[in-house]
Amino acid sequence: MRLWHEALIPLLPRQQLLGQHREVAALRGKGWGKKHATVDYAFVHPYYKLYQFHLLVMEEMKRRGYAPDSLWYDPLYRGKKLPPMSGIETLPTTRPLYPEHDESYLEECLSNLAQKGVYLSKP
Repeated sequence: MRLWHEALIPLLPRQQLLGQHREVAALRGKGWGKKHATVDYAFVHPYYKLYQFHLLVMEEMKRRGYAPDSLWYDPLYRGKKLPPMSGIETLPTTRPLYPEHDESYLEECLSNLAQKGVYLSKP
């Protein structure tokens, strides 16, 4: 499980983009707060940051002609098996959304993608 560097979202191949949507949806649901070495940094930030990241993914999906379930556009929605989050503080959008998404993390993501046979140019 990984949150790709946000600068890579528009460049991801179909498989990685749709996989990112599934992973973020899982993190917004039962995965929220569960230890996972690659995404633990997301849990030190407010849940709303993950929602903002998910919006980036879903907007790219829409741009490519996919139709993510509109329920995910509700920041309180956590999937079909969990009740909605109870009131969360909205936050202004920052760039990057996660400070961990720095140049070093971008290189790490590009390397990880290359290991999967996906070669992207640095944005």
